[in-house]
Amino acid sequence: MRMTKLFLAAAAAIGVLHAVPAFAQGPQCGNTSAGFDAWVADFKQTAAANGVSQSVLSRAFANVNYNKPTIAADRGQKSFKLSFDAFMQKRGGAAVISRGRSMKAANQALFASIERRFGVPAGPLIAIWGMETGFGSYMGNQHTLSAVSTLAYDCRRSEYFTDQLYAALQLVSEGYLSPQAKGAAHGEIGQTQFLPRNVVRFGADGDGDGRVDMVGSRADALASTANFLKGHGWRAGAGYQPGEPNFAAIQGWNAASVYQQAIAYIGQQIDGGR
Repeated sequence: MRMTKLFLAAAAAIGVLHAVPAFAQGPQCGNTSAGFDAWVADFKQTAAANGVSQSVLSRAFANVNYNKPTIAADRGQKSFKLSFDAFMQKRGGAAVISRGRSMKAANQALFASIERRFGVPAGPLIAIWGMETGFGSYMGNQHTLSAVSTLAYDCRRSEYFTDQLYAALQLVSEGYLSPQAKGAAHGEIGQTQFLPRNVVRFGADGDGDGRVDMVGSRADALASTANFLKGHGWRAGAGYQPGEPNFAAIQGWNAASVYQQAIAYIGQQIDGGR
């Protein structure tokens, strides 16, 4: 998936995908697969009324199905209820720290460039990269548009994921998200697992090729992650442990407190006591 800087600026400026009030006139959510096909048909009509082209809708929904693994993942995030020590053990925190230190050493110029640009040091970026995808080794195997559509239909967080679906359609329309793309169970994309709306808002070119490739370019994925944190209030030079100014930006990344604590701790171990 690739996008130009121009697209990112235009998408943010136009704000076409933020037409949330129109969703109130949209299709009815549901909590089983029974109504999904009817919901898709209704959603496509609503999306067309909101300006999404029939061509984009046809391509985007050609292979969309109710995604049971997505619902199972959404209902089963039990690791976020663990203690910090148990969470670190379950998620391989020690291995993330060990390999993360090697990653920092092997990519010093990249991380220095990102810190100069966004004010975010290597540690928390590497922590997120390692925790999310094992440093890009596994980015998910679920059909992205099915995952996002399923969650937009599901009643638990319908409005939130309807917005994500509109963002995904924007990416499809501009050729930056393939209708066949696969990612994580909630529709997250790339090496640090961005939801579609965050790709639009915070995608950044880290390797200087004029494009943003969250899947194939670690530089782009890490620069985008730093841009996300900066967009959530990160202040260059301030601490990021619990109670310090930049911990709030880490909280913006994930709502689970144990995950936030893990990112801060792993980052500190990689950064050497920051």
